Amino acid sequence: MNTNQYPSLLLENAVNQFAKLPGIGRKTALRLVLYLLKQENAEVTNFAEALLLLKNEVRYCEVCKNISDTDKCRICSDPSRNEEIVCVVETVKDVMLIENTSQFRGLYHVLGGIISPMDGVGPADLEIESLLQRVAAGNIKEIILALSTTMEGDTTNFYLYKKLSQYPVQISTIARGISVGDELQYADEVTLGRSIVNRIPFKETMQI
Repeated sequence: MNTNQYPSLLLENAVNQFAKLPGIGRKTALRLVLYLLKQENAEVTNFAEALLLLKNEVRYCEVCKNISDTDKCRICSDPSRNEEIVCVVETVKDVMLIENTSQFRGLYHVLGGIISPMDGVGPADLEIESLLQRVAAGNIKEIILALSTTMEGDTTNFYLYKKLSQYPVQISTIARGISVGDELQYADEVTLGRSIVNRIPFKETMQI
């Protein structure tokens, strides 16, 4: 869209900010901004304050690195969860996806990404050391690697496997009900749930 078509610099600036969001083009950004302009001042204020409050007040669980309102997240604080099983995921969104399956009652560990040399992301950029510290404490009996079945996900899985092999823990991975090359977010809840329940030893996925 030609920026000269905007009747207001304020409108243009707002559209520019919305267009920075992933998956939001300039046409969609304009539609969202115009929608907000039609709302009551109180509604727009609540919208803006919710974002600021989220950014300024949100915490990350000191145990699993999930988003939390307190130092220890709701899942890690739940005494009914199995502390001996930890599911390793890429992002907070993956935790939400797995929780929606109602098939997993253990704990999580959020890496905050996956190893991707092309994007300049190495092991030191992820929450790998904190995972190893949790395992070294001796309470964990099984680690489930539930990363995307992409090249980067497989690379991260193998790196974690090599690091975790020094500890007396079972290392599993989700069953390949999720097609190779897929990310967890594209798997339906039933498929994802079955992949976790029917998890297999990581060794079986390694090519000899």
